[in-house]
Amino acid sequence: MTTLRKIIHIDMDAFYPSVEILDHPELTGKPVIVGGRPEHRGVVASANYEARKFGVHSAMPAATAKRLCPHAIFIPPRMNRYREVSQQIRAIFEQYTPLIEPLSIDEAYLDVTHNYQEIPSATRIAQRIKTQVREETGLTCSAGVSFNKFLAKVASDERKPNGLSVITPEDAPAFLETLPVRKIPGVGNVMQAKLKELGIEIGYQLREKSEAFLVQHFGKVGSHLYQIIRGNDHRPVVTHRERKSISVENTFPVDLSYGDKLLAELQQLSQTLYRRMNRRELSGRTVTLKVKFHDFQQITRATTEKHNFVSAEGIFHAARRKLHYVCQVEFPGKKIRLLGIGISKFHHDTSDPQLNFLHLL
Repeated sequence: MTTLRKIIHIDMDAFYPSVEILDHPELTGKPVIVGGRPEHRGVVASANYEARKFGVHSAMPAATAKRLCPHAIFIPPRMNRYREVSQQIRAIFEQYTPLIEPLSIDEAYLDVTHNYQEIPSATRIAQRIKTQVREETGLTCSAGVSFNKFLAKVASDERKPNGLSVITPEDAPAFLETLPVRKIPGVGNVMQAKLKELGIEIGYQLREKSEAFLVQHFGKVGSHLYQIIRGNDHRPVVTHRERKSISVENTFPVDLSYGDKLLAELQQLSQTLYRRMNRRELSGRTVTLKVKFHDFQQITRATTEKHNFVSAEGIFHAARRKLHYVCQVEFPGKKIRLLGIGISKFHHDTSDPQLNFLHLL
């Protein structure tokens, strides 16, 4: 008989603003937004719960956040400070298990099936971690406990902030029956809309569909959805992840049309990307262009070559061809507010060229 795993998902509550409030107690009780300045077309990286009450959320343009919450306090990110606190939190995790999978600076999975302190209850471990985080850093976190990563992550969102939620094997079927599909990790706005078109908004509606039906409409993701809504997730907690991509982007002070200025920006991004590749001694075969238009429509376009890109000039020429097609054929005359460029398919990496620009917010 297979032993059920004991997985904890820890998610810090409004991490960036919480660290700022910790360092500046006079901000307590006030709406705090960490990110770019509204007047400089910045983007919200994170907002505390006081600001979220007004509809502010991450990745929102700072100018929109300012309109929604005029009395909000905007603070530029201090990534070095956040990493310092994140390392303190990591040290707490390491007192219990070596099986830690960081998802970001403020979020991680822990496999505590076998743990250093030989505590049989994952819930007890989660409670201890929450207490230690609060006592040692002054911050709060939310924890989800279950027998796989998917359910642990969903559980951690159930009682935020400063919550603890447990989904047992016995509770899982009923929980998944009523789970809104928008809460399934990886189901974004586009997929949510497509699921809704197919009459799927709640877990039981997804469970009713055959695997063949879901694969027909969503490809490989369909198989994942079929398994996940049945509580099947055998992914291990991975302690080390190979970097899949490197990317850079820039939001312009004013929207740009296709022309010399936009191409100069693209060339500068190509050079920045190449420098980052050099520092990490990486080269890749896929260049991905990211474009956000003046109306916030966002697209990506990728090109893959037989050989690795080994110069800033090569990256620039590949991205320029894509940008030319986007601006002259697909969306002629449409102004651009943000441009991004990334590289992936490093060495023998055979995964899909799907780049993550979230860390640049």
